[in-house]
Amino acid sequence: MSRAAIEACNWQEPGGLPEVNRMVDFIEGLGIEVFVDTVPDAEEMGMTIRKGAIIIDPAAPVYPGDLLHEAGHLAVADPQQRATMEQMSDDPGEEMAAIAWSAAATVPCEITLEVLFHDMGYKGHAASLRMNFSQGNFLGVPMLAMWDMTAELHRPTPDMPAYPRMTRWLRGGDPVA
Repeated sequence: MSRAAIEACNWQEPGGLPEVNRMVDFIEGLGIEVFVDTVPDAEEMGMTIRKGAIIIDPAAPVYPGDLLHEAGHLAVADPQQRATMEQMSDDPGEEMAAIAWSAAATVPCEITLEVLFHDMGYKGHAASLRMNFSQGNFLGVPMLAMWDMTAELHRPTPDMPAYPRMTRWLRGGDPVA
């Protein structure tokens, strides 16, 4: 996707273009594509998943942290369904795993929890998520551990580091080098 098209989207604070560019580089480096196109009902979020890619509506207000959350949904999805996904799973376990995945991704993307868990998202629970993750209370990690993407804090091994370090960024994917 054209970086200029992504940068021209209606990005809101917190976050900015440097954060957006780092996140897009990270997400695309995993093999998840990011496109700019019209999103039906864009006033709700301004992003969606279509055919296993993240679609950003250029006219809708969008928050940089939502890029990682959408990528998290694709990353934790069943590998057999990922490339054809047209919407996020409504499975509560996958939602929690996507939250944990996106929080772990703040490390390589060099963004803060304030950018990820912005006050306009997470159905009014952003402050609680920021507080919990900053204090080491990581919801969703057991799902990531079950899929061999990381280890729970009390169960690291030499081959499986403890969260927030990830062994795999994609469920069913190759280990991180």
